[in-house]
Amino acid sequence: MLLDTATYQDDEILTAPAPKRRTKRHSRTLPLRVGTRRSPLALVQTRNFLELLRGVCPVLRGMDVFEEHAIQTTGDAVQDRRLADIGGKGLFAKEIDEAQIAGRIDFAVHSLKDLETRLPPGIVLACTLKREDARDTLIFGHPVEHNDDPYAALPHGALVGTSSVRRQAQLLHARPDLRMALIRGNVQSRLSKVRAGDCQASLLALAGLKRLGMEHEASVILDTDIMVPAAAQGIVGVTVHEDDVELLEMLSAIEDPQARAVATAERALLGVLDGSCHTPIGGHARILPNGRLHLVGLVARADGTFLLRRSLEGLPKDAERIGMELGASLKADTPRDVFA
Repeated sequence: MLLDTATYQDDEILTAPAPKRRTKRHSRTLPLRVGTRRSPLALVQTRNFLELLRGVCPVLRGMDVFEEHAIQTTGDAVQDRRLADIGGKGLFAKEIDEAQIAGRIDFAVHSLKDLETRLPPGIVLACTLKREDARDTLIFGHPVEHNDDPYAALPHGALVGTSSVRRQAQLLHARPDLRMALIRGNVQSRLSKVRAGDCQASLLALAGLKRLGMEHEASVILDTDIMVPAAAQGIVGVTVHEDDVELLEMLSAIEDPQARAVATAERALLGVLDGSCHTPIGGHARILPNGRLHLVGLVARADGTFLLRRSLEGLPKDAERIGMELGASLKADTPRDVFA
């Protein structure tokens, strides 16, 4: 494992890139239509978002002004293959994007890690909500004990179910004895598969478990220095039409500047690496106590035989540049076959 660190020396107040504001306004009618995936977690995230919006916009309180549109996405419908084999993680947003472009919904609520780094023309990321815990967790079908080694609870040769090549690569790099099996589905179905013995363990994002009130299902929590999360993991993002000034202004009231900064850095890193879903890529940024942004990036082979991890630090206002620079550094020193 290779760890490089570079720093910048300036010191400024936390700022972050924001969507460009346009002058055109839509003719607004009620109710406001919000699009989301149909999964239980997506619905919880959407309802949490609406409650947050009502909390900062008094005019919305006590009024039935929102209409949920739960949309079946290809990523949810096809469960027997990896995302890379059916078109990538953008399949969790494709049908929602189409509904937004066609004007059937006014805004859409996404797990930001499900969005491509380049959004469809006309759609912008209007706001990012405060990040939930970005860490990954191991889940078992029974109680386990472990020491300082977070992987100690995994028996030699254990079968681990996951659809994430990022998680797979980091597990195999640390424990090449492990075996991997494809497991997809929502949080509840994955837990059921582990309990049924389809595999000895699986992995889930802690953020999803917390939002569902199921944090107790996390058998072992993996710190980000052990398992680098996916870019934007734990962040909810809301998209709107780029020329909808009214909604852009409304959503700016719930924008979290720190979430915007770290998401910008992580998504810029991902954009430069331009890896497919076949490429294990991780990215995690955080704001340090001194106000600076620290970004960790990772690229690996799916079998764990190659893993490169580096970090870069700078000002939050330079989040995009930090992500791009770190992405370029990782890409330059990664074998070409990793991105094939």
